[in-house]
Amino acid sequence: MAVARSLRRNTTITYFLAALLLLTFLYFFLVDSTSLPSLPQSRQLLTSKDAASNPLSPPSLPFKKQDPNEVPPPPPVVHYRMNNVTTSSQPIENRESVLILTPLAKFYSQYWDNLLALSYPHDLISLGFIIPKGREGNEATRQLQDRITKTQAPSNKKHRFASITILRQDDEPPTAQSESERHALSHQKVRRAAMSRARNSLLFTTLGPTTSWVLWLDADVIETPPSLIQDLASHDKPIIVPNCMQRYWNKDKGSEDVRPYDFNSWQDSPTALGLAEKMGPDEILLEGYAEMATYRSLMAYMGEPTGDAKKIVDLDGVGGTALLVKAEVHRDGAMFPPFPFYHLIETEGFAKMARRLGWKSFGLPNFYVYHYNE
Repeated sequence: MAVARSLRRNTTITYFLAALLLLTFLYFFLVDSTSLPSLPQSRQLLTSKDAASNPLSPPSLPFKKQDPNEVPPPPPVVHYRMNNVTTSSQPIENRESVLILTPLAKFYSQYWDNLLALSYPHDLISLGFIIPKGREGNEATRQLQDRITKTQAPSNKKHRFASITILRQDDEPPTAQSESERHALSHQKVRRAAMSRARNSLLFTTLGPTTSWVLWLDADVIETPPSLIQDLASHDKPIIVPNCMQRYWNKDKGSEDVRPYDFNSWQDSPTALGLAEKMGPDEILLEGYAEMATYRSLMAYMGEPTGDAKKIVDLDGVGGTALLVKAEVHRDGAMFPPFPFYHLIETEGFAKMARRLGWKSFGLPNFYVYHYNE
Protein backbone atom coordinates (compact mmCIF):
# COMPACT_ATOMS: atom_id res chain seq x y z
CA MET A 1 0.00 0.00 0.00
CA ALA A 2 1.46 3.42 -0.95
CA VAL A 3 2.13 5.98 1.81
CA ALA A 4 0.13 9.17 1.52
CA ARG A 5 2.07 12.20 0.22
CA SER A 6 1.20 14.39 3.24
CA LEU A 7 2.44 11.71 5.63
CA ARG A 8 5.75 11.40 3.76
CA ARG A 9 6.18 15.19 3.91
CA ASN A 10 5.54 15.29 7.68
CA THR A 11 8.05 12.49 8.25
CA THR A 12 10.72 14.38 6.29
CA ILE A 13 10.14 17.56 8.34
CA THR A 14 10.35 15.55 11.57
CA TYR A 15 13.71 14.03 10.58
CA PHE A 16 15.03 17.46 9.61
CA LEU A 17 14.05 19.06 12.94
CA ALA A 18 15.50 16.13 14.90
CA ALA A 19 18.81 16.45 13.04
CA LEU A 20 18.90 20.20 13.69
CA LEU A 21 18.22 19.70 17.40
CA LEU A 22 20.98 17.05 17.59
CA LEU A 23 23.51 19.38 15.95
CA THR A 24 22.59 22.14 18.41
CA PHE A 25 23.18 19.87 21.40
CA LEU A 26 26.49 18.65 19.97
CA TYR A 27 27.64 22.25 19.48
CA PHE A 28 27.02 23.24 23.09
CA PHE A 29 28.47 20.08 24.60
CA LEU A 30 31.53 19.60 22.38
CA VAL A 31 32.65 23.13 21.53
CA ASP A 32 35.54 24.58 23.57
CA SER A 33 34.04 26.44 26.53
CA THR A 34 36.61 29.22 26.17
CA SER A 35 35.01 30.24 22.87
CA LEU A 36 31.63 30.84 24.54
CA PRO A 37 30.78 34.37 25.66
CA SER A 38 30.75 34.79 29.44
CA LEU A 39 27.67 35.84 31.35
CA PRO A 40 27.48 39.47 32.38
CA GLN A 41 28.90 40.07 35.88
CA SER A 42 25.48 40.94 37.27
CA ARG A 43 24.04 37.57 36.25
CA GLN A 44 26.79 35.35 37.63
CA LEU A 45 26.25 33.24 40.73
CA LEU A 46 28.61 34.61 43.34
CA THR A 47 30.25 32.87 46.26
CA SER A 48 29.27 34.01 49.75
CA LYS A 49 32.44 36.08 50.20
CA ASP A 50 32.26 37.69 46.76
CA ALA A 51 28.71 38.81 47.49
CA ALA A 52 29.98 41.13 50.18
CA SER A 53 30.65 43.87 47.66
CA ASN A 54 26.92 44.30 47.11
CA PRO A 55 24.79 46.62 49.29
CA LEU A 56 22.39 43.78 50.04
CA SER A 57 25.14 41.58 51.51
CA PRO A 58 24.42 39.91 54.86
CA PRO A 59 25.76 42.26 57.55
CA SER A 60 28.02 39.59 59.03
CA LEU A 61 30.09 39.65 55.83
CA PRO A 62 32.62 42.37 54.97
CA PHE A 63 31.00 45.29 53.19
CA LYS A 64 32.62 47.33 50.45
CA LYS A 65 31.26 50.85 49.99
CA GLN A 66 30.65 51.96 46.44
CA ASP A 67 31.54 55.23 44.79
CA PRO A 68 28.51 57.57 45.06
CA ASN A 69 28.74 58.22 41.33
CA GLU A 70 28.90 54.55 40.46
CA VAL A 71 25.77 52.84 39.21
CA PRO A 72 25.30 49.82 41.50
CA PRO A 73 24.96 46.43 39.82
CA PRO A 74 21.78 44.39 40.25
CA PRO A 75 21.71 42.34 43.47
CA PRO A 76 23.63 39.07 43.05
CA VAL A 77 22.17 35.60 43.29
CA VAL A 78 24.09 33.85 46.05
CA HIS A 79 24.03 30.16 46.90
CA TYR A 80 24.79 29.25 50.53
CA ARG A 81 25.42 25.58 51.24
CA MET A 82 24.53 25.48 54.92
CA ASN A 83 25.85 21.93 55.34
CA ASN A 84 29.32 23.37 54.74
CA VAL A 85 29.04 25.74 57.73
CA THR A 86 30.92 23.83 60.42
CA THR A 87 30.98 24.25 64.19
CA SER A 88 33.85 22.18 65.49
CA SER A 89 36.35 21.86 68.32
CA GLN A 90 39.01 23.30 65.97
CA PRO A 91 37.40 26.52 64.76
CA ILE A 92 40.62 28.24 63.67
CA GLU A 93 41.84 25.31 61.60
CA ASN A 94 38.39 25.07 59.96
CA ARG A 95 38.16 28.85 59.37
CA GLU A 96 34.87 29.16 61.25
CA SER A 97 33.29 32.61 61.38
CA VAL A 98 32.38 34.09 64.77
CA LEU A 99 29.81 36.80 65.42
CA ILE A 100 30.42 38.72 68.66
CA LEU A 101 27.25 40.47 69.84
CA THR A 102 27.18 43.14 72.55
CA PRO A 103 24.24 45.13 73.92
CA LEU A 104 26.01 48.38 74.82
CA ALA A 105 24.60 51.13 77.04
CA LYS A 106 27.95 52.44 78.28
CA PHE A 107 31.34 52.22 76.60
CA TYR A 108 34.32 50.87 78.55
CA SER A 109 37.72 51.25 76.92
CA GLN A 110 38.90 48.11 78.73
CA TYR A 111 36.19 46.13 76.91
CA TRP A 112 37.52 47.25 73.53
CA ASP A 113 41.15 46.65 74.53
CA ASN A 114 40.22 43.12 75.59
CA LEU A 115 38.39 42.61 72.29
CA LEU A 116 41.50 43.63 70.34
CA ALA A 117 43.60 41.23 72.41
CA LEU A 118 41.56 38.18 71.36
CA SER A 119 43.88 35.78 69.55
CA TYR A 120 41.17 34.35 67.29
CA PRO A 121 41.84 35.56 63.72
CA HIS A 122 40.14 38.93 63.45
CA ASP A 123 39.30 38.40 59.78
CA LEU A 124 36.95 35.64 60.98
CA ILE A 125 35.26 37.88 63.57
CA SER A 126 32.27 40.13 62.90
CA LEU A 127 31.01 42.50 65.59
CA GLY A 128 27.46 43.63 66.31
CA PHE A 129 26.30 46.29 68.79
CA ILE A 130 22.91 47.59 69.83
CA ILE A 131 22.81 50.90 71.69
CA PRO A 132 19.80 52.53 73.39
CA LYS A 133 18.40 55.93 72.56
CA GLY A 134 19.26 58.89 74.78
CA ARG A 135 22.19 60.95 76.00
CA GLU A 136 24.17 58.02 77.41
CA GLY A 137 23.55 56.03 74.24
CA ASN A 138 24.78 58.95 72.12
CA GLU A 139 27.97 59.19 74.16
CA ALA A 140 28.52 55.42 74.00
CA THR A 141 28.06 55.55 70.22
CA ARG A 142 30.56 58.38 69.87
CA GLN A 143 33.23 56.58 71.91
CA LEU A 144 32.62 53.29 70.13
CA GLN A 145 32.83 54.96 66.72
CA ASP A 146 36.14 56.61 67.67
CA ARG A 147 37.69 53.25 68.51
CA ILE A 148 36.20 51.59 65.43
CA THR A 149 37.68 54.28 63.18
CA LYS A 150 41.17 53.57 64.52
CA THR A 151 40.80 49.79 64.55
CA GLN A 152 39.34 49.50 61.05
CA ALA A 153 41.86 51.87 59.44
CA PRO A 154 43.38 50.39 56.25
CA SER A 155 46.83 50.56 57.82
CA ASN A 156 45.75 48.50 60.85
CA LYS A 157 45.57 45.09 59.18
CA LYS A 158 46.58 43.25 62.36
CA HIS A 159 43.49 44.17 64.40
CA ARG A 160 40.82 44.85 61.78
CA PHE A 161 37.60 42.86 62.07
CA ALA A 162 35.69 41.36 59.14
CA SER A 163 32.72 43.67 59.67
CA ILE A 164 31.03 45.82 62.32
CA THR A 165 27.31 46.58 62.64
CA ILE A 166 25.86 49.21 64.99
CA LEU A 167 22.12 49.35 65.72
CA ARG A 168 20.37 52.17 67.58
CA GLN A 169 17.23 51.40 69.54
CA ASP A 170 14.09 53.51 69.38
CA ASP A 171 13.75 53.86 73.13
CA GLU A 172 15.84 54.52 76.23
CA PRO A 173 16.74 51.92 78.91
CA PRO A 174 13.76 51.32 81.24
CA THR A 175 15.94 51.71 84.36
CA ALA A 176 18.94 53.79 85.38
CA GLN A 177 22.33 52.39 84.38
CA SER A 178 24.17 52.33 87.72
CA GLU A 179 25.06 48.82 88.83
CA SER A 180 22.99 48.88 92.04
CA GLU A 181 19.87 50.20 90.30
CA ARG A 182 20.18 47.74 87.40
CA HIS A 183 20.17 44.78 89.77
CA ALA A 184 17.36 45.86 92.10
CA LEU A 185 14.78 43.06 92.30
CA SER A 186 11.88 45.41 91.55
CA HIS A 187 13.44 46.34 88.19
CA GLN A 188 14.29 42.87 86.98
CA LYS A 189 11.24 41.84 84.98
CA VAL A 190 11.01 45.09 83.02
CA ARG A 191 14.78 45.46 82.63
CA ARG A 192 15.39 41.92 81.46
CA ALA A 193 12.41 41.96 79.10
CA ALA A 194 13.91 45.07 77.48
CA MET A 195 17.31 43.34 77.34
CA SER A 196 15.70 40.31 75.68
CA ARG A 197 14.18 42.46 72.96
CA ALA A 198 17.53 44.18 72.39
CA ARG A 199 19.34 40.84 72.13
CA ASN A 200 16.78 39.46 69.71
CA SER A 201 16.87 42.56 67.50
CA LEU A 202 20.65 42.39 67.38
CA LEU A 203 20.69 38.66 66.67
CA PHE A 204 18.04 38.64 63.95
CA THR A 205 19.64 41.61 62.18
CA THR A 206 23.25 40.39 62.14
CA LEU A 207 23.22 36.58 61.99
CA GLY A 208 24.48 35.73 58.52
CA PRO A 209 24.44 32.45 56.58
CA THR A 210 28.20 31.97 56.97
CA THR A 211 28.25 32.39 60.79
CA SER A 212 29.38 29.32 62.74
CA TRP A 213 29.45 30.65 66.31
CA VAL A 214 27.77 33.50 68.20
CA LEU A 215 29.61 34.91 71.21
CA TRP A 216 27.47 37.07 73.47
CA LEU A 217 29.81 39.38 75.34
CA ASP A 218 28.56 42.09 77.69
CA ALA A 219 30.01 45.57 77.32
CA ASP A 220 31.23 45.54 80.93
CA VAL A 221 33.18 42.27 80.62
CA ILE A 222 36.66 43.75 80.51
CA GLU A 223 38.99 40.79 81.05
CA THR A 224 39.04 37.39 79.39
CA PRO A 225 41.78 35.01 78.25
CA PRO A 226 42.99 36.03 74.76
CA SER A 227 42.08 32.51 73.62
CA LEU A 228 38.50 32.85 74.90
CA ILE A 229 36.76 31.86 71.66
CA GLN A 230 38.86 28.82 70.76
CA ASP A 231 38.97 27.68 74.40
CA LEU A 232 35.18 27.66 74.68
CA ALA A 233 34.70 26.18 71.21
CA SER A 234 37.19 23.38 71.93
CA HIS A 235 34.51 21.66 74.04
CA ASP A 236 32.26 21.45 70.95
CA LYS A 237 29.09 22.13 72.96
CA PRO A 238 25.99 23.85 71.56
CA ILE A 239 25.82 26.33 74.47
CA ILE A 240 28.69 26.97 76.85
CA VAL A 241 29.35 29.66 79.43
CA PRO A 242 32.42 30.53 81.54
CA ASN A 243 32.28 31.69 85.15
CA CYS A 244 31.96 35.48 85.40
CA MET A 245 33.69 37.02 88.42
CA GLN A 246 34.45 40.56 89.59
CA ARG A 247 37.69 41.98 90.97
CA TYR A 248 37.25 44.36 93.91
CA TRP A 249 39.07 45.90 96.85
CA ASN A 250 38.49 43.78 99.96
CA LYS A 251 38.54 46.20 102.92
CA ASP A 252 38.76 43.40 105.46
CA LYS A 253 41.84 41.91 103.79
CA GLY A 254 43.26 45.22 102.69
CA SER A 255 43.98 43.81 99.24
CA GLU A 256 42.51 43.02 95.84
CA ASP A 257 40.08 40.10 95.84
CA VAL A 258 37.64 38.28 93.57
CA ARG A 259 33.93 37.62 94.08
CA PRO A 260 31.22 35.87 92.03
CA TYR A 261 29.23 38.14 89.75
CA ASP A 262 26.89 36.27 87.39
CA PHE A 263 24.35 34.11 89.24
CA ASN A 264 22.26 33.19 86.21
CA SER A 265 24.19 30.00 85.39
CA TRP A 266 22.68 27.26 87.52
CA GLN A 267 21.44 23.72 87.95
CA ASP A 268 17.77 23.53 88.88
CA SER A 269 16.46 22.42 92.27
CA PRO A 270 13.23 20.81 93.56
CA THR A 271 12.57 24.01 95.51
CA ALA A 272 12.74 26.18 92.39
CA LEU A 273 10.54 23.78 90.45
CA GLY A 274 8.03 23.80 93.31
CA LEU A 275 7.97 27.59 93.40
CA ALA A 276 7.35 27.72 89.65
CA GLU A 277 4.39 25.37 89.93
CA LYS A 278 2.66 27.80 92.33
CA MET A 279 3.31 30.91 90.22
CA GLY A 280 0.86 32.72 88.01
CA PRO A 281 1.44 32.72 84.23
CA ASP A 282 3.13 36.15 84.24
CA GLU A 283 5.46 35.60 87.18
CA ILE A 284 9.15 34.82 86.84
CA LEU A 285 11.81 33.17 88.97
CA LEU A 286 14.97 35.18 89.55
CA GLU A 287 18.32 34.07 90.90
CA GLY A 288 20.62 35.75 93.43
CA TYR A 289 17.96 37.40 95.63
CA ALA A 290 17.32 36.52 99.27
CA GLU A 291 13.64 37.35 98.81
CA MET A 292 13.37 34.46 96.33
CA ALA A 293 15.38 31.55 97.72
CA THR A 294 15.50 28.84 95.04
CA TYR A 295 18.34 26.71 96.45
CA ARG A 296 19.63 26.06 92.95
CA SER A 297 23.25 25.00 92.50
CA LEU A 298 24.95 28.15 91.22
CA MET A 299 27.99 27.79 88.99
CA ALA A 300 29.29 31.02 90.53
CA TYR A 301 30.09 28.99 93.68
CA MET A 302 31.39 25.86 91.93
CA GLY A 303 34.79 27.33 91.12
CA GLU A 304 37.92 25.89 92.72
CA PRO A 305 41.04 28.06 93.20
CA THR A 306 43.33 25.46 91.60
CA GLY A 307 40.65 23.60 89.65
CA ASP A 308 40.90 22.31 86.11
CA ALA A 309 39.84 25.07 83.69
CA LYS A 310 38.43 22.38 81.37
CA LYS A 311 36.06 20.94 83.97
CA ILE A 312 32.55 21.02 82.53
CA VAL A 313 29.13 20.80 84.18
CA ASP A 314 25.56 20.50 82.91
CA LEU A 315 23.42 23.62 83.35
CA ASP A 316 19.70 24.39 83.23
CA GLY A 317 20.10 28.17 83.16
CA VAL A 318 22.85 30.35 81.68
CA GLY A 319 24.01 33.92 82.12
CA GLY A 320 24.82 36.18 79.20
CA THR A 321 27.91 38.04 80.34
CA ALA A 322 29.98 35.74 78.13
CA LEU A 323 28.07 33.01 76.30
CA LEU A 324 29.18 30.99 73.26
CA VAL A 325 26.38 29.52 71.14
CA LYS A 326 26.53 27.44 67.99
CA ALA A 327 24.78 29.50 65.33
CA GLU A 328 22.55 26.55 64.41
CA VAL A 329 20.97 26.76 67.89
CA HIS A 330 19.75 30.27 67.10
CA ARG A 331 18.80 29.24 63.56
CA ASP A 332 16.62 26.48 65.04
CA GLY A 333 14.61 29.21 66.79
CA ALA A 334 16.19 29.57 70.24
CA MET A 335 15.99 33.23 71.21
CA PHE A 336 15.71 35.31 74.39
CA PRO A 337 12.08 35.37 75.55
CA PRO A 338 10.99 38.86 76.69
CA PHE A 339 8.03 37.17 78.39
CA PRO A 340 7.80 34.48 81.06
CA PHE A 341 8.79 31.18 79.45
CA TYR A 342 8.33 28.40 82.01
CA HIS A 343 8.66 31.28 84.50
CA LEU A 344 12.08 32.20 83.11
CA ILE A 345 13.16 35.22 81.08
CA GLU A 346 16.07 36.45 78.93
CA THR A 347 19.21 34.25 79.04
CA GLU A 348 17.74 31.75 81.51
CA GLY A 349 14.65 31.53 79.31
CA PHE A 350 16.94 31.07 76.31
CA ALA A 351 18.54 28.00 77.93
CA LYS A 352 15.09 26.55 78.60
CA MET A 353 13.92 27.25 75.05
CA ALA A 354 17.07 25.70 73.60
CA ARG A 355 16.55 22.63 75.78
CA ARG A 356 13.00 22.29 74.45
CA LEU A 357 14.53 22.35 70.95
CA GLY A 358 16.96 19.56 71.89
CA TRP A 359 20.07 21.60 72.77
CA LYS A 360 21.79 21.27 76.16
CA SER A 361 23.70 23.98 78.05
CA PHE A 362 27.07 23.57 79.75
CA GLY A 363 29.32 25.61 82.03
CA LEU A 364 33.00 25.88 82.92
CA PRO A 365 33.18 26.67 86.66
CA ASN A 366 36.98 27.08 86.65
CA PHE A 367 37.26 29.15 83.47
CA TYR A 368 36.98 32.81 84.43
CA VAL A 369 36.08 36.10 82.80
CA TYR A 370 35.86 39.36 84.75
CA HIS A 371 33.23 42.05 84.99
CA TYR A 372 33.90 45.76 85.45
CA ASN A 373 33.55 46.99 89.04
CA GLU A 374 31.75 50.32 89.32
